[in-house]
Amino acid sequence: LKQLNKHSTYYQDVLRRSEHHCLIFPLPPQSRRHLEEITSVGPRPVGSPENEVLTVDYLLEQIETIRVESAAGPHQLAVDVQRPTGTFSIDFLGGFTSYYDRVTNIAVRLEPKGGAQHLMLANCHFDTVANSPGASDDAVSCAVMLEVLHSLANQSTPLLHGVVFLFNGAEENILQASHGFITQHPWAKQVRAFINLEAAGVGGKEVVFQTGPENPWLVQAYVHAAKHPFASVVGQEVFQSGIIPSDTDFRIYRDFGNIPGIDLAFIENGFIYHTKHDTSDRILTDSIQRAGDNILAVLRHLVMSEKLADSSEYRHGNMVFFDLLGVVVVAYPARVGTILNYMVAAASFLYLAKKASQPGNGDLACATGVALLSWFVTLMSVLIVALLVTLLGRSMFWYNHFYASICLYGTAASGKIILIHTLAKNLYYGGVRLVGLGDLYFDVSLLLWCCSLVWLTQQGLCSAYVPMLMVAFPLLTKLLLAKEFKHRGASMKYSVLYLLGLTLPYVHFMFLIWVVFEIFTPIMGRSGTEIPPEVVMATLVTLATIFISSFFLHFIYLARSTKWILAGLGSVFVFTFLLMSCGLLFPYSGSADSPRPKRVFLQHTTRTFHNLRGQVESQDSGLWINSFDYTGIQHITPLIPEINDSVRTSCREDRPFCGYPWFLPVKFLSKKNWYLPAPEVSPSAPVEFSLLSREETSWGTIKMTFSVKGPCHMSLYLMPHRGASLSTWSFGDGTPQFDLSGEYFVFYSHGLDAPTWIFWFEIQVPSGMISVAISTHYFFGRDSRTAQLEEVLRRFPTWSFPSSWVIFFFST
Repeated sequence: LKQLNKHSTYYQDVLRRSEHHCLIFPLPPQSRRHLEEITSVGPRPVGSPENEVLTVDYLLEQIETIRVESAAGPHQLAVDVQRPTGTFSIDFLGGFTSYYDRVTNIAVRLEPKGGAQHLMLANCHFDTVANSPGASDDAVSCAVMLEVLHSLANQSTPLLHGVVFLFNGAEENILQASHGFITQHPWAKQVRAFINLEAAGVGGKEVVFQTGPENPWLVQAYVHAAKHPFASVVGQEVFQSGIIPSDTDFRIYRDFGNIPGIDLAFIENGFIYHTKHDTSDRILTDSIQRAGDNILAVLRHLVMSEKLADSSEYRHGNMVFFDLLGVVVVAYPARVGTILNYMVAAASFLYLAKKASQPGNGDLACATGVALLSWFVTLMSVLIVALLVTLLGRSMFWYNHFYASICLYGTAASGKIILIHTLAKNLYYGGVRLVGLGDLYFDVSLLLWCCSLVWLTQQGLCSAYVPMLMVAFPLLTKLLLAKEFKHRGASMKYSVLYLLGLTLPYVHFMFLIWVVFEIFTPIMGRSGTEIPPEVVMATLVTLATIFISSFFLHFIYLARSTKWILAGLGSVFVFTFLLMSCGLLFPYSGSADSPRPKRVFLQHTTRTFHNLRGQVESQDSGLWINSFDYTGIQHITPLIPEINDSVRTSCREDRPFCGYPWFLPVKFLSKKNWYLPAPEVSPSAPVEFSLLSREETSWGTIKMTFSVKGPCHMSLYLMPHRGASLSTWSFGDGTPQFDLSGEYFVFYSHGLDAPTWIFWFEIQVPSGMISVAISTHYFFGRDSRTAQLEEVLRRFPTWSFPSSWVIFFFST
């Protein structure tokens, strides 16, 4: 069209209008190529040549190609490679402080040739954790962003505002590069809103799981523009509650930049997130296309929006938003939701009050007590089963066989509910009309859902829309079918019509339940040794069963007999329990198609401890082993006999962080550790750690200054002893931030050519003492491997993922 009609005003107008309304993300071969090129270099931890040189060079090459190609168009493109140095504190993982030096950002500014005063920010990260190629987290997002940049740069309609595409190179180091951009880059002052692209799984649909704070216009923009919407305010409120042990750059832009945004992430198949299996071939082309369609459409809508220029005008208020099976997003202001919720609750209470005032109706309070008792007894019974599974040593049998958890815990929960209500019907309600009982227990379910609706609304939670749907649709259905139910009871016609009336809320609710299990099942494989996964899974399955069955309780009272249902559920439960107890449901899998790896951290460590006089008190070397799930090493010991409970270690409370070189402050997640003796490590570039000065200040403190020269990742631990406390230091805002145990943790990383790290702190009480320790983590290069480490790694089974590196630990 451009070539044949480039002199036709009519066709140019048609082309402009088609670009404005129908801009489509190009087919994904280029995105696929970008993804494969980025991941082909392997893991990309901060400071490695793969991250700082190879990936940076590739991205700059592709950006330059786009710049040259779009030079004749209405846009201009500028590139800035930023290498910031900074520090901040964060309350993630109990609270710690971060320090970064010369990490890498590639910022690309696309704007009309006349310039732009207001900017959108699109963010991805190209760095990875150690030992993972990071295709989904987050190379695919950077690949998609390159193509979105290409599409916007080459469109003929000028953008109204500008866009900064930030390819950040230090997100896995707990959000360092994004902090460097938003607090130090000159373009950051013009950013009005952002889109952050992340991953907590591999492929599938990308879900909007955080928006705001406030700024409902961003949700409205997503609703209006997204081609394949997938969003839920439930996910936002669950994530922001801190239940999920994860965080994204969204927090940095929100807290340090004070700008609103949208957080999107892939969530499916989180079993291989942060493992060697996170490869480009596992990300489907459809996932790339869908993500590209959505991001391009939403980003273009925002940069063409007048609201971006003065977003403060549209700041106030939250939004209730949720999608219906990915087809359409429903969104409305939270204040409208509050009114709607109370209207539905008022209608329900009026209905229940009217029913209670009529003669011949059962005792609603007593029936409610029976229902609540049945739920409590059910939960306790299923938790007893979970405890038995744990005692049998079969924890996480469902990790590789999810439906086995439904067959065990789901059947136990369903059977218990049916049994209790059957007993109530036969023993407590003997002689009462079945139709009347069925009507009574429908009212019980309505009352309980209505109470949850009122409570969630009073708490100000947008997720209250869920009980609103679960009240409004059943109530409306019951009112429409009242005459049919009164005359015929649970006839086939009534049952079919009743189920049809509940279809919408139940389909949506079951979809939410699927998302919960899709997220939390893999998380149990990396939540540490202290959280019993059977309790979590049994509780989730039982609650899902209770919620789903709530509006079907009255069918128990309408049915003539439940013995065949109970027999069927009992048979499935017994069969599954036997399979589990015999060990036939192994929790892990090394399958190439669907791996379910066991995560193990394996570090070859040398530790040196000094006394107060600076003399070496003790020194040892070994393979420090951490299992990041509840099963510990019970499945590893039969294959590697020397890794057993005889080499299990305990915490030394008198040493910083128990005397172990934690990379992050997660010792509360994994209190079970194993330490297998091994020869001393001898890195080619050992750490240089020294005290530069110790001086008494005029305000009564002792100031100590240290210098450290070491690898790209180091962790500093400070533990004041009795009578001492830190008053200030050179990190963050100057106020020491301690973790949950009262110790201090500082995470350090640097990019290329970083100078010696110099820091200081002041001790409040001169007579007090403080233990200082530092660990150096060799993630890449020849120093990251030893012969002993390689020999043990070869013996690990294919269904495991041992993430390994070398550590040197120094304490004084």
